[in-house]
Amino acid sequence: MRIPVAMTIAGSDSGGGAGIQADLKTFAALGVHGTTAITSITAQNTYSVKATFDLPPSMVVEQITAVHEDLGIDAAKTGMLSNSNIIEVVAKTIEELEVPLVVDPVMISKSGAPLLRPEAVDTLKNKLLRVALLVTPNIPEAESLAGFRINSIDEIKEAAITIHEKYGPEAVIVKGGHLKSNKVIDVLYYRGELRIFEHRRIQTQNNHGSGCAFSAAITAHLARGLSLVESVEKSLEFIDKALYYSLPIGIGHGPVNPIALLEEDAERWRVLVNLSEAIEILLANQEKISKLVPEVGLNIGMSLPWLYARTINDVAAVPGRISRYKNGIIIPAKPEFGVSRHIATYILTIMEHDPIYRAAANIAYSNEKVEKILSLGLSLSSFDRREEPQEVKRTEGMTTVWGVRTAIAKNNSRVPDAIIDYGEHGKEPLIFIVGKDAVDVANKLVKIASS
Repeated sequence: MRIPVAMTIAGSDSGGGAGIQADLKTFAALGVHGTTAITSITAQNTYSVKATFDLPPSMVVEQITAVHEDLGIDAAKTGMLSNSNIIEVVAKTIEELEVPLVVDPVMISKSGAPLLRPEAVDTLKNKLLRVALLVTPNIPEAESLAGFRINSIDEIKEAAITIHEKYGPEAVIVKGGHLKSNKVIDVLYYRGELRIFEHRRIQTQNNHGSGCAFSAAITAHLARGLSLVESVEKSLEFIDKALYYSLPIGIGHGPVNPIALLEEDAERWRVLVNLSEAIEILLANQEKISKLVPEVGLNIGMSLPWLYARTINDVAAVPGRISRYKNGIIIPAKPEFGVSRHIATYILTIMEHDPIYRAAANIAYSNEKVEKILSLGLSLSSFDRREEPQEVKRTEGMTTVWGVRTAIAKNNSRVPDAIIDYGEHGKEPLIFIVGKDAVDVANKLVKIASS
């Protein structure tokens, strides 16, 4: 029942996007205990490295051996090693301790600042790579290691083989993100075999720490006992999500999001729990709520937080909608994600203006309901489909987006508690009740119905 232990031997990033900080987030997200041997302290942010301070090589070694003698190290990785002396002592210590090592040959920061001194490149090649289980260069790093330019997939393959043959790491994966192509091709050379990994290209400038997080993910999987190939495969899936949900902070290259793996799943669970509580509120007051149900049926939905809310599949609602039956309501199924384009479009458009409002429900329109909403002190706005531009009307699904934006603009650019859709021929007029979460919306519905 021993907890796996992984170590990162790297520099500290004061901006929290790369280095030790990115590695520890990755280790935690993948269920291993993360330990550190800090090599350098950097003063940096998303657009520049202001200063660096290297620790004495003896202090780097002390950190590694202190952890190893007590906790053990199931796998380790290196990042920024900065100078020849640090590289030499790390290589010697790792070889003596027989720790599986992943080498991320960090040379240049995302902002273009050098993180490896020129005289240290040969030391990295000749001393560190020979003790590595795996080395993970991007194309510029692979060009430096292999000694030739890389402009094609064939040259990526050649570089992976060349690095293995010249310097002796057991495996090499050359990351193909710098090649201009619709998809990213990575090439792994291991035990005489080339493996090709193809995955989507995520268009984002927020990729600071992507190499750190990828190599840390491989290290974490190795520490958990996975094979090298399995570790690479799972780490590619991990970094895909970390890039897709990267963090738009700072004015330069924002950081990747290693916690996305955990947080998205946790938030989906929280949304479903909140919606279930909201439905219980509606059922407990179903005689009142039945008076609010429109002919098209009532639905209530809630979105993931804004960082994870991209499409209708990130908004949960009731499949088939809630219908009226005698003096009560019928809930046809448990809430699910991606089952209501209509309510999801409302919520996602509202979140463009204020991401704190993540839930909404549609109810039948009447003058009495409008009066009740106003008497409760709730804010109200509206839109009229007769004013909708023809170019908007011709685009499927854009009426809702246009309508919500119009209603918010009429409310001094603030999200109101309720939005009236006056409908048109063949479209039932509705009122949409907005809230911070589904429970908030359900409580508003009960108050509106209690007249």
